Amino acid sequence: MQLRTASSALVFLILATGSFAQSQETNRDTSRGDAMIATYFKAETKRLTERSLSEFKTRSDWESNRDVERLHLMEMLGLDPLPEKTPLKPEITGTVEHDEFVVENLHFQSRPGLYVTGNLYRPKKTGSKKLPAILYVCGHGRVKKDGISYGNKTHYQHHGAWFARNGYVCLTIDTLQLGEIEGIHHGTYSHDRFWWNSRGYTPAGVEAWNCVRALDYLQSRPEVDGERLGVTGRSGGGAYSWWIAAIDKRIKVAVPVAGITSLHNHVVDGTVEGHCDCMFMVNSYGWDFAQVAALVAPRPLLISNSDKDRIFPLEGVVNVHRKTRRIYELYGAGKNLGLQITEGPHSDTQELRIHAFHWFNRFLKEDKPLIETTAVKFFQPEQLKVFNKLPEDEINTKIDETFVAAAPEPNLADEESEFRTGNCQLAGLRKQLVENCFRGWPQPGLKTFRESVALKKGHTGKHDGLQLTSYEFESQKHIPLTLYVIQSADLSPTDIELTVLNILDEDGWAEFLALARNSFAEFFEEEVEAKADSDAWDATKKMLRSHRWAMAYLCPRGIGPTAWDQAAFKQTQHRRRFALLGQTLDGMRLWDTLRSVVALKQRAGGSRGKLWLQAKGTMAGIGVYAAIMDWRIERLDLYDLPVSHRNGPEFLNVLKLTDVPQSVAHLRYRANVVIYDDEPDQWAFPRKVAELKKGLRNGGIQIRPVPK
Repeated sequence: MQLRTASSALVFLILATGSFAQSQETNRDTSRGDAMIATYFKAETKRLTERSLSEFKTRSDWESNRDVERLHLMEMLGLDPLPEKTPLKPEITGTVEHDEFVVENLHFQSRPGLYVTGNLYRPKKTGSKKLPAILYVCGHGRVKKDGISYGNKTHYQHHGAWFARNGYVCLTIDTLQLGEIEGIHHGTYSHDRFWWNSRGYTPAGVEAWNCVRALDYLQSRPEVDGERLGVTGRSGGGAYSWWIAAIDKRIKVAVPVAGITSLHNHVVDGTVEGHCDCMFMVNSYGWDFAQVAALVAPRPLLISNSDKDRIFPLEGVVNVHRKTRRIYELYGAGKNLGLQITEGPHSDTQELRIHAFHWFNRFLKEDKPLIETTAVKFFQPEQLKVFNKLPEDEINTKIDETFVAAAPEPNLADEESEFRTGNCQLAGLRKQLVENCFRGWPQPGLKTFRESVALKKGHTGKHDGLQLTSYEFESQKHIPLTLYVIQSADLSPTDIELTVLNILDEDGWAEFLALARNSFAEFFEEEVEAKADSDAWDATKKMLRSHRWAMAYLCPRGIGPTAWDQAAFKQTQHRRRFALLGQTLDGMRLWDTLRSVVALKQRAGGSRGKLWLQAKGTMAGIGVYAAIMDWRIERLDLYDLPVSHRNGPEFLNVLKLTDVPQSVAHLRYRANVVIYDDEPDQWAFPRKVAELKKGLRNGGIQIRPVPK
């Protein structure tokens, strides 16, 4: 059975972009959606928090899993596989002298073209004895004059000077953002680079790798005792202290300052809204942050914070310490874990510094001298600058494009190409997606989304010979959704030969209201008024009264009836909350779509009617993966399908495995795919792949012009 041109045009009309949704945006009552998503975030956070570290009851439990846990963290930082340790090519570009110490302005390359600028502070009188060394990683302290960035290392110079005056070598390094070469930390926060999640990229991984290479550099220095290395930093630098201490055992002592708190604080209390992306791994495995801290055990660790820090709240810091302490106690190493809380806000206070200095003296020098000097700044930013001219071969400003490798493009000319292996390859892709992209689904697995739903029939109304019925179901706990089905009033669900499932975005919901609201006003009492679209209604009536078909409509979570706060900032921060839970909003909307397929099949009472799916934009991309996951979707009609996950939909790590054209190509054995696009060359790859199919009657890929 082929979908008639008129019907295709109808669906396109229903889903077409209109001004209605935007013009009414500020007048919508989103209280239902706001309450739903707040409850969901709280429940999901509680689930992950209770699970975190709970399976490790004994030291043996922990040690038998610790290396796997560390590997998982490396993966979530984009460091699995570990990058090659290429030559550092260190260069000292200048020195500054103080009566007690010398500062070397230097740079090295953690990868070819990935420059790390820093200042190395060393005592003037070192003697023949090698010294302990501190890696100081900076927080977000911008120092910029006349458009020239001097690096946040100049803002935090007082730390390096203090360490050098007290018998340490200290390397203070710039971060990717706010360094002399200005990269980006705020990809999802303010640059709409949610493709970072799809790529499995976080700037936290770059900072961690730069720290690894900084340790390599410190160990190459003749005055440094490479077995006595410590790390500290505050705020963002506190977070990077966690990353390097957790993944690199060369760190013998760590003092992260104001750099970690609980998942509950971030997701439920909203502190994520005050943090950039460098503070978080791509949380594919759904960790609470004590799991990062536990990887430092049993090495000496001082968790340091102030009591009025609004972005690292006290209760969350104490919670991280409490959970971490249990792992330290498994080693009998409670004395190696400290918690210091000083009075004050989120600020680089002297009280915080003094405790950190004592901790390093205790464990790196095995000494407890009286602290007689304070940390003060001695130099102008210009004195600590590394580059007179920024290097032309730098990749700092575009490292997000290459730091995590994308899936290689398949070779169509290869006779043994994976795309000749049909359904077996599709099953392999499905398994990889579940394991790498959708671990945040309820009880992740290949069959759980097919379990029955508690389907409740809602309103039923009749108009012009058509019947509209609403069905309520819970996609997952705390996510109630409504499925609308229009069909001929003369038919029962078991009489339907074809159901077309429309996955709606906000524009699609507005057009559906224009189609149905005036005919079935009792269904939509809480929705804004919509101007009736009589042409769409007449076309629908003609189609459904001529065929044993049904048109089904689903708004996944956060759209239409369950829409939450429409402010751009809140929408962005909710998407970031999903990522902290090891999910994405699009990934969970895919789950909603799959559960709606189950609901439609239950509605049909086991009948063998066909199921097609139609969608537009990002929802069309979700439709592709719905068909990959569930073979019962026999045809896809896709409008404005994104040509890459860089444009949507956003799934964790998906670009490590595949991209949209490759995923479409995988479907050629399983479903008929019709892509409506006026630029058909964008889909040359799946179309050519489809031509490889021989002797198969099912499936296929067509590219058609967009109906006018």
